[in-house]
Amino acid sequence: MRGGLWQLGQSITRRLAHGDKKAVARRCFASEAELKKTVFHDFHVAHGGKMVPFAGWSMPIQYKDSIMDSTINCRENGSLFDVSHMCGLSLKGKDAAPFLEKLVIADVAGLAPGTGTLTVFTNEKGGAIDDSVITKVTDDHIYLVVNAGCRDKDLAHIEEHMKAFKAKGGDVSWHIHDERSLLALQGPLAAPVLQHLTKEDLSKLYFGEFRVLDINGSECFLTRTGYTGEDGFEISVPSEHGVDLAKAILEKSEGKVRLTGLGARDSLRLEAGLCLYGNDMEQHITPIEAGLTWAIGKRRRAEGGFLGADVILKQLEEGPKIRRVGFFSSGPPPRSHSEIQDEGGNNIGEITSGGFSPCLQKNIAMGYVKSGLHKAATKVKIIIRGKPNEGVVTKMPFVPTKYYKPS
Repeated sequence: MRGGLWQLGQSITRRLAHGDKKAVARRCFASEAELKKTVFHDFHVAHGGKMVPFAGWSMPIQYKDSIMDSTINCRENGSLFDVSHMCGLSLKGKDAAPFLEKLVIADVAGLAPGTGTLTVFTNEKGGAIDDSVITKVTDDHIYLVVNAGCRDKDLAHIEEHMKAFKAKGGDVSWHIHDERSLLALQGPLAAPVLQHLTKEDLSKLYFGEFRVLDINGSECFLTRTGYTGEDGFEISVPSEHGVDLAKAILEKSEGKVRLTGLGARDSLRLEAGLCLYGNDMEQHITPIEAGLTWAIGKRRRAEGGFLGADVILKQLEEGPKIRRVGFFSSGPPPRSHSEIQDEGGNNIGEITSGGFSPCLQKNIAMGYVKSGLHKAATKVKIIIRGKPNEGVVTKMPFVPTKYYKPS
């Protein structure tokens, strides 16, 4: 599934259009019985969701509309995504923040209660184990969400370090929220639609902020965040109330907010210039190389204290050897692992994500190039199926973000 959500969705659309349902079944449903299912599984199927294996789960790649249409509708109206395959967990105890700071690059202690940030779990070499959105609920409660494909290794990593931390007298414990499901409501109608279902004034909740509040009659964790570049929310809801909440959101939107699958989610995050772990970030890529220097808190830059800090702080001082950048290109859309060359035909890097932008109606991609060749307007060649295609380095995001921030 590496880098292939958009392509897989297009393939399914073409095959279903030609009636080749058996081929789709062989490709996507071979291990259906082994896959985990979210509480929304039957709801997806009833609404025309085309289910595929993803990180061990049966998830909708798309619904009855095309990935192109779904992407545009999210930006014009809104989308509702089931992201319950992702793993939410809470760290509690008076030492929860100092413990987490040993594992991530964020200034967790410096977060005000009810606020959060994107961060990266690092290894001893400074590489990324995973990226995560973390929220300080209170001084002794931190809520975070980790990627589905990284769940097992992330939890093992946290548990290993927690045991050592507690053995030295540290006060921290954890709870994995398997009793909850996760919905992402994104797009310009996200706030007005959700406002119908809660008494809390959402105009006072800004990007990156968190509340525990009643939504549609159940206690939810609400974070104003997302993975599309649009305004929106991630809603952690008790699983037994999940389907009712999804129905209520769709009903209150009067058909304008649509159920949306992983295919459009991938094109939306690419247009927003956001990393997909396993493509654009991996164990050998540091946050500096990935363009996430901003996520390293000022105090953390001075003090270090996280895994791989020596490598990362040295890169901060001297600059990294490679950098993540965006591209526009001609010809076929670039794909993960497409070679990048300079105008002289020398290898300078590799594409990590790419596709055709439904909103811009042209090819976009991101990848890593050697430092010095990362500046906007640098001309490159992108090799696709053995043929060079014209490309140019461009700033990201490709589509302007619309996060809800204080004016």
